[in-house]
Amino acid sequence: MNLDAIRAKAQAWTQAPYDAETRDAVQRMLDDADTTPLLEAFHQDLAFGTGGMRGIMGPGTNRMNAAVVAVATQGLADYIAVHHPGDKAVAIAHDSRHDSDTYTQVAAEVLAGNGIVAYVFEGLRPTPELSFAIRQLGCQAGIVITASHNPKEYNGYKVYWGDGGQIVPPHDKGIITCVRAVKGLEAVKRADAADARIVTIGPEIDRAYYDTIAAHRLDHELITEGSDLSVVYSPLHGTGTVSMAPALEACGFRNIEVLAAQADPDGAFPTVESPNPEEASALRMALDRAEEVGAELVLATDPDSDRVGAAVRETDGQFRLLNGNEIASLLVQYVLRNKADRGGLNEGDFVARTIVTTRLISEIADAFDVPVAETLTGFKWIAAEILSREESGQFLVGGEESYGYLIGDEVRDKDAIAAAAMIAEMAHVEWRKGRTLLDRLRDLHRHYGMYREALVSLKREGIKGADEIREMMSGFRTNPPTSLGGETIAEVRDHLEGWNGMPPSNVVQFMTSDGAIVTARPSGTEPKIKFYFSVRADWLEGVPHAEAWQQLGSRIAALGKDLGVEVSV
Repeated sequence: MNLDAIRAKAQAWTQAPYDAETRDAVQRMLDDADTTPLLEAFHQDLAFGTGGMRGIMGPGTNRMNAAVVAVATQGLADYIAVHHPGDKAVAIAHDSRHDSDTYTQVAAEVLAGNGIVAYVFEGLRPTPELSFAIRQLGCQAGIVITASHNPKEYNGYKVYWGDGGQIVPPHDKGIITCVRAVKGLEAVKRADAADARIVTIGPEIDRAYYDTIAAHRLDHELITEGSDLSVVYSPLHGTGTVSMAPALEACGFRNIEVLAAQADPDGAFPTVESPNPEEASALRMALDRAEEVGAELVLATDPDSDRVGAAVRETDGQFRLLNGNEIASLLVQYVLRNKADRGGLNEGDFVARTIVTTRLISEIADAFDVPVAETLTGFKWIAAEILSREESGQFLVGGEESYGYLIGDEVRDKDAIAAAAMIAEMAHVEWRKGRTLLDRLRDLHRHYGMYREALVSLKREGIKGADEIREMMSGFRTNPPTSLGGETIAEVRDHLEGWNGMPPSNVVQFMTSDGAIVTARPSGTEPKIKFYFSVRADWLEGVPHAEAWQQLGSRIAALGKDLGVEVSV
């Protein structure tokens, strides 16, 4: 789009029905000699990626604001009307980010204006509870106002379908087509805030959600006697402050401390650089508090509580952060082992992982003769797999490397609340034996082989950054490496045209002759390109674990170096 077209597009935002603040802000952009802010705000419309629609907050079609939310909701309402001609309802939840409550009210009023019942939580709630509520309330769709773990400048809008999963083809493309067909804000139908079709969701959904999580417990002692395991938990100023403690208490945990310094919901996330439990710095305050009180387990969730990070004590007493692949592997093995011991594995049961998640999950599942659904990155694809197998099988457990996990199928998105409860249960079982989850993880390495993974994210912001990412991906396709880290490339998997029955995706994978996998993919939710590294080695008796672990890290560093990516391992 050229500058004249962008100016014309922006000009519409300087007039009614846009509010005065928006009109003034856009006019300042139009008057500014520096056209960069104008270009960034209007050069494109926000689209649905792996985690929905996310953007920096501010005026413009490429920004998150009340107008974009209103138009998106009108498009969603139009799409629902085509697919559900009868009575219709949509559930809405939001996190603690700036303007999340405002965007929620806007969405509810637009739905009501289109004759759709809008079920709205009384306050902030976790994303997984929204997925749960859709199914409980018999809704045709759902909306979560959140930017998940993105920085404080962002907000977002995630759409769910009636199965409780995030939208996938054809619904994602169908909805965005309807959104683009909405002829500006003046075409939006919007009811009054007091409209009777806007209904508050009561505490019965909270109770049902906590009871569902508690029903997945597997340890008999925890079920009958509860646990005194000492846990420090941080909601990182997000929705977990509402839901985590009640859920853990429902599961029998009595010794939970919610970190006071990070308990208040606050969209500025004042105590962290980024509210992302994948980053060690986000858990620093919780780790310090755990040292003070002698806790055994540290947990932290992102603002909408769909991702959870965990830290446990090493044998020397120091805390060590578990990465997403390690937690996912532990959860899969724990669930399958316990169900197998009780004769609870049935034909059709399956687990799931994404193409960038550790292959250790597949090794574990194979040992129990349980099939693995391998999907594209993004939990919406796991939810789609659950839906497609509903008539023939039961989803048990699964996860992805980015700290997202799911136990059972009552929720159809990654669920940090339920996963935290299961992590605490595993830690409780090991604690009773005088062990930690690291001991359990090393047991897995001893039995299945040592897997080590790493992730590098390169931020490339704005129009220029998007161009750089496109050039990198193009280079990987037109001129792929023949070797990495001294290992010959045995196979290149280009997912752009679809691979192994999966939908097309902008992903390239390099498989080496020594079993390493290196994956490159642009993020669907942030201005980043991500590189995933995975290596494996047999467990060698007599070789210290730390030494073998370091050798795997050196191998990953060598793979990254040849790709022009610095990997800290």
